[in-house]
Amino acid sequence: MTDKLKVYIGYDSREDVAWQVARHSLLRHSGNDLDVFPIKQSTLREIGLYSRVIDAAAATEFSLTRFLTPYLASHDGWSLFCDCDFLFTDDIRTVLDGLDRTKAVHVVQHDYVPSQSVKMDGKAQAIYPRKNWSSFILFNGAHPAVRALTPQVVNTQTPAFLHRLQWVEDTDIGALPLTWNFLEGEYPRPAQTPKVIHYTNGGPWFENWQHVDYADLWLAERALYEASLTRAAAG
Repeated sequence: MTDKLKVYIGYDSREDVAWQVARHSLLRHSGNDLDVFPIKQSTLREIGLYSRVIDAAAATEFSLTRFLTPYLASHDGWSLFCDCDFLFTDDIRTVLDGLDRTKAVHVVQHDYVPSQSVKMDGKAQAIYPRKNWSSFILFNGAHPAVRALTPQVVNTQTPAFLHRLQWVEDTDIGALPLTWNFLEGEYPRPAQTPKVIHYTNGGPWFENWQHVDYADLWLAERALYEASLTRAAAG
């Protein structure tokens, strides 16, 4: 594991605690040897990188800003985007082991129909091809297709073009095992805890999602995060 991985987590103001816990789990399992950043739409607007009209129907504030990840990472090596409703149970750096480094991106190539019509805090569940492929994207900053994913493209292309990865040839999309983006509630619970749990329909930080699979793991991670705040305040 020689690459320094930059990780960008989508930030939504309604789910600050989800972002904090996702970040904590990332750093805890990697010995803090990661660069982890939030992708905040408000900040990107302030610095002029994001100028699309605000979409009130978007499920999250980072629906399209995620595609700025390689640009924000200066196309330097590998960078990772993930949604904020993730929990990491293993060292994310191991995702780089054995990769086909000729590929532009690597994703878990889900092929499913969502089991819920409503998710999170009442948002309608959208159904489209390659759904959730873009919720966890490992970008190869050196690949021409990734370098061509400029702020202009992100600001002008359609959501379908971006989320369905139409900006890269299919042959340049690498496939990751399901364990790197396990959709809680959409697949049977496996015998072994996934490396990355995605509470795609809603997680325990929402009142109506307290009894999802792996809720105990998320709540335990939140407790560790809160304990770290107490220690920092005390010392």
